[in-house]
Amino acid sequence: MVTLRQYELSWLRHDLVAGLVMTTMLVPVGIAYAEASGVPGINGLYATIVPLLAYALIGPSRILVLGPDSALAALILTVVLPLSASDPSRAIAVAGMMAIVAGLVCVGFGLARLGFITELLSKPIRYGYMNGIALTVLLNQIPKLLGFSVKANGPLRQASGIIAKVLAGSTNYVALAIGAGTLALILLLKRWPRVPGILIGVVTATGVVSALDLAKGTGVSVLGPLPRGLPLPNLPHVQVSDLVPIIMGGVAIALVSFADTSVLSRVYAARLRTPVDPSQEMVGLGVANLAAAFFQGFPISSSSSRTAVAEAAGARTQLTGVVGAVAIGLLLVLAPNLLKDLPHTALAAVVIAAAIGLFEVSDLRRIYRIQRWEFWLSIVCFAGVAVLGAIPGIALAIIIAVIEFLWDGWRPHSAVLGRVEGIKGYHDITRYPGARLIPGLILFRWDAPLFFANADLFQKRILDAVANSSMPVHWIVVTAEPVTSVDVTAADAVCELDDVLHAAGIDLYFAEMKDPVKDKLKRFGLFTRFGEQTFFATIEEAVSAYRASNAVDWVDWEDRVS
Repeated sequence: MVTLRQYELSWLRHDLVAGLVMTTMLVPVGIAYAEASGVPGINGLYATIVPLLAYALIGPSRILVLGPDSALAALILTVVLPLSASDPSRAIAVAGMMAIVAGLVCVGFGLARLGFITELLSKPIRYGYMNGIALTVLLNQIPKLLGFSVKANGPLRQASGIIAKVLAGSTNYVALAIGAGTLALILLLKRWPRVPGILIGVVTATGVVSALDLAKGTGVSVLGPLPRGLPLPNLPHVQVSDLVPIIMGGVAIALVSFADTSVLSRVYAARLRTPVDPSQEMVGLGVANLAAAFFQGFPISSSSSRTAVAEAAGARTQLTGVVGAVAIGLLLVLAPNLLKDLPHTALAAVVIAAAIGLFEVSDLRRIYRIQRWEFWLSIVCFAGVAVLGAIPGIALAIIIAVIEFLWDGWRPHSAVLGRVEGIKGYHDITRYPGARLIPGLILFRWDAPLFFANADLFQKRILDAVANSSMPVHWIVVTAEPVTSVDVTAADAVCELDDVLHAAGIDLYFAEMKDPVKDKLKRFGLFTRFGEQTFFATIEEAVSAYRASNAVDWVDWEDRVS
């Protein structure tokens, strides 16, 4: 609505032209991704029209284009295929209910301002599951490219089924020639972003099939006439027994779609210098999914390729999407038979071309060079999707992300600090073996939040530092600047550590602790136990206090470090 109030008349021509240009891509892609998702092609157009209109009303991004997406196709198909039993009406209902779940999750997270949640998945993990999804999409589309079908669940069974059919001579070589030619043309024309490669490939394939009557003569499967008219409101109905896989799939779709949408939204917000609230973006995506569900659609997401086409064509605002939606609506009302000879093998080529674009290899090679364990983490996520399937693979990726996060805090780096000749401050003695320790004082740095998972390790490492000291220890000062949080378990562990140290005649102090962490310790009662004098503002202040209260041959020590 803000854009509407600020709309400039000079933008109108650009939005109209961009909308018409984008329509030439929206139609074949919408149909192709619908069939890749296990629902009839017409529903791909329904899932394009309504979300574009809904997002234009509530979405924050100026030119982001929403609609059916190749990255979601495998997730939708994983749920739709076993639950629909090849019944198109059931497939539409299941997919629609998944869109409702995804929409509610996005709207709920957006209203709760939880847009940051998708950032919990690291780049290697995202690469892993997206590569797995890309492989799953390829395996689902290759049979269509070859002119036959394979009824198998899971990528491994799908791959073995394809090989068995090929060896049995089931390949339709005419369909393969049309599909392979379409794929080659699309991939070739990708070098020129302004050229509508998908449209050219699909129109060429349709023209060849129609001119040579290949649907009857050689058995090439075609789309057939589309139902005339616009989508009518319809509430999806599914069996109660189907709700668990539908909910799991819908949540996975919400995470994947918003992760992609938020990145794309930020890119174009920076490019157009129009800031976008990620939580509002999540609400906009959720509303678009709900709109798709109630008008016979299925889960949708943003599209980098279609948004790029809109931008290249001169789009200024979401009016571009409105023009695209109206144009598709006119096609369904006035010319539903226009695409009746569109071959399914050409649609498979469209999806395969998109799936190839999902693969990430070059950056994984970089990750392999600089951080090998994260590379193998990505491979594990890829294998999880490839072996277990898209939904379990996404769940595995999330579990691995949580483990990765906990591991960094569970076994953090810590250091005993000393003075280094010629360098100001105090530094890790393992990095600087020549560093001098202050007699009787251990400066101990803990490089992580202090919480339940690492509290015991914190105790152990401090006690190890005491045991490994070459001279009697009087004070231990925890240089707590890297400690960003403390929980109840860790606070209790600090008290236990203090008791152990006190019994050994050692005093425990803290330096450079952040005020929010101090506030927590005050609530936990540690300030009352330790006293305000236990907490020093800087390491130098702690060292000075130690010097003032302990008889140490400071002249000798300073001579050795100066």
